[in-house]
Amino acid sequence: MDNGSNTKKVDVLAAARPFLRGDLSQVDPELPSLVSVLCSAGAGECYHKHGTFLAHLLDVYRILRLWGAPDAVARCGLYHSAYSNSYVNLAIFQPDVGRDHVRSIIGGPAERLVHLFCVVPRHQLMHDDLHLRYTDAELTAHLAASRESLDAARGSTGASDPGEPWRAKLASVLPPEGAVARHIRTGEPVVLSRRVVAIFILMTIADFSDQYTDYQDKLFDNDDGRLEFRGDNWRALWPGTGKPGLWMSAMSRLAALYRLIATDEEIRELTGRTSIKAEDVELELELVIPPVFDRCSRVLDAGEQKEARDLYWEAVCGEWEEGKTEKLLRRSIEKNQFVGEPWLVLAQALINSGRYEEAAAAAEEGVRVVVEWGSSWDKRMSWEGWVSWGRVLRDGA
Repeated sequence: MDNGSNTKKVDVLAAARPFLRGDLSQVDPELPSLVSVLCSAGAGECYHKHGTFLAHLLDVYRILRLWGAPDAVARCGLYHSAYSNSYVNLAIFQPDVGRDHVRSIIGGPAERLVHLFCVVPRHQLMHDDLHLRYTDAELTAHLAASRESLDAARGSTGASDPGEPWRAKLASVLPPEGAVARHIRTGEPVVLSRRVVAIFILMTIADFSDQYTDYQDKLFDNDDGRLEFRGDNWRALWPGTGKPGLWMSAMSRLAALYRLIATDEEIRELTGRTSIKAEDVELELELVIPPVFDRCSRVLDAGEQKEARDLYWEAVCGEWEEGKTEKLLRRSIEKNQFVGEPWLVLAQALINSGRYEEAAAAAEEGVRVVVEWGSSWDKRMSWEGWVSWGRVLRDGA
């Protein structure tokens, strides 16, 4: 049983239906007008890694919504690079003179998050300062220890020790009072509460999951899948082959860190050691736990991620062969159980073999995982396409 720090769960298929039907007003009555502003500002005319800037903004919004993020966080996702940021120069609103305008559109809490997201050195903050300070083994051990600590804090004694190794390490990486980053343009200090940093982790996972393919692997020299940004190969040819990129291991590490932060925050509240800062209440910074990576509780090994991707690619790009295709896909799923597309291709292979009951179960699992992500892993087809095809397979089987 999951005993995570936030038990709020979302019926993701019900939440996904308005997106699948293109009925944006059912998601948020103001969403069509929010999107219209982006269209008028030219977001649909700007290139982005996997298509247009407008499509990327909408996709990140959808992902965050499906994960149960608060309105301010989801709206921040919709406008998250509108002032440009440390990764891209796509300012469709001027950060110095346009803040009042954006605030009037998406609301004060969301605009403040957008502004902060666009002025901090996000690469350094997310990677160098956070998850790269842990090993995979540390994260796995600390996740297990954090569950025990949370159980104790929820118990009748409310026992909790801030000196526990996992909490002490977390406090050294991201202190309870938060972090101070440097403004990417002025160099001035930017104070970030711990919850704001956690929200930016959540948004970074959504951001990478929507756009990353093998093109970025070539761009960043990410052959081993650790995503340590060792290269800057500007000669890499876009869009690449369309093969799924090796981003999931690094994002599973960020997800694990997010879970540790959320757990520690809940323990601190339960034991009366802290209260949520007033500005975080204003920003609606509830730390919901998304469903991915088994609710952010598992770390995916970089090598197994690559093996799984290559097994899938061999199966899906080759001719179907009785036995062989199924074996490749099952080995892929064994190495990386956190993506849905191998399950959906497996369902096709099982239908070809006349094993309809097994095919229906595989399709059901594939649809569940793809819907939970809110984005496709195999980006040769859209998220909507994979979900729709999976439902065809499930119902047909």
